[in-house]
Amino acid sequence: MEQALVPEAEQPYKVPENWVWTRLGNITSVIGGGTPSSRVNEYYENGSIPWISPVDLSGYTNIYISHGKKNITELGLKKSSARIMPSGTVLLSSRAPIGYVAIAENVLSTNQGFKNFLPSVAYLPKYLYFYLKYSKLLLESYASGTTFLELSASKVSLVEIPLSPLVEQQRIVDCIESLFAKLDKAKELVQNALDSFANRKAAILHQAFSGELTANWRREHGIGIDSWEEKPLAEMCDSFQYGTSKKSEKNGNIVVIRMGNLQDGEIDWNNLAYTTSEEDIAKYLLKSGDVLFNRTNSPVLVGKTSIYRGEHPAIFAGYLIRINYKNCLIGEYLNYALNTQKSREYYNQVKSDGVNQSNINAKKLSKLIIPVCSVQEQQEIVRILVDLLGADQKAHAMINNIAKFDLMKKSILAQAFRGALDTNNPSEENAKKLLKKVLQEKL
Repeated sequence: MEQALVPEAEQPYKVPENWVWTRLGNITSVIGGGTPSSRVNEYYENGSIPWISPVDLSGYTNIYISHGKKNITELGLKKSSARIMPSGTVLLSSRAPIGYVAIAENVLSTNQGFKNFLPSVAYLPKYLYFYLKYSKLLLESYASGTTFLELSASKVSLVEIPLSPLVEQQRIVDCIESLFAKLDKAKELVQNALDSFANRKAAILHQAFSGELTANWRREHGIGIDSWEEKPLAEMCDSFQYGTSKKSEKNGNIVVIRMGNLQDGEIDWNNLAYTTSEEDIAKYLLKSGDVLFNRTNSPVLVGKTSIYRGEHPAIFAGYLIRINYKNCLIGEYLNYALNTQKSREYYNQVKSDGVNQSNINAKKLSKLIIPVCSVQEQQEIVRILVDLLGADQKAHAMINNIAKFDLMKKSILAQAFRGALDTNNPSEENAKKLLKKVLQEKL
């Protein structure tokens, strides 16, 4: 019994008096998965046993999993190191990546990318599920590998876990699920608001660059819509300049604008990097009104643009392009034009896709065609857009922290496994008896 308890000096943090720190290997059997060694397709054909790989849990949002992309036969199991896991088994992806978690809703099998925890009298499956979801960094600390980290069965058995009484485990699970449900509802409302803002902005930009917003202005000035032209950027720009390829620093004389600093058409001055290179400062120093284009990013984010307004001295990184436009354009107009739905559709057509990244080079960017009017009308369009989008932009800034919901969930889990959700009853039976019971069963 004493060997099953984690020494106080090794305990990650304090827990209530009626809880105990133990290790996963003491309270459950850890089973790895496997893959048939030969004639694999034969073992999948007409199989009835779901065979799970980590990719099946990529983007998976449910707690329970009942099927994967492939099924396996009894023969396939015999030709591999895999075995049937009963319902209630907790599945943990143990490599590439570490940390996907699910609970088997029915009998199934896994490949070798999993370490599986068989049902135990010591814990509720959901209790272990939530703890593993919370403990990604702890799990990775036990992993090893050069190409990618991998968690062996022997190592995962050593992972510490705070074991609470079963009745407290149920209260913790109930509390987590209740709080998560409220956060999910709030996140859904925020996402709906963001989608509404995006749709309204797209509609307003369409009106702006079709000439609709300035129809009255043209009538007042005796100008017709035939004054508008559609031109490629190449005709209206002197050059398209890539940023510095040098690695930025945590401290320095000048800010280095990176792709993460381009947000909603403006420069986000948080999470900054710096440079001390005089050569780079001379070559890439930004001037107020410069428009930056994000040439390399995820398929969704490639093509972001922002205008630099001279708030702080800065240069720009190599994943960005500075568009050196001629005096037939004003920067604010160009910045808006590059963010229209029509421009986004062009980016999607010409981007080159790689592993998790897309690229739009300067040559492709120079061929983007945008509608152009006189500089005076451009100024009027920008004035109207600032008025129309200004209030929405403030509301958008307030709700554009959707990632905070995930941070709040992490905070809830951190409190849950410290006994800080006000659910614990210190007079209840000590979890040591629960640990003793499971150790006796193992013997």
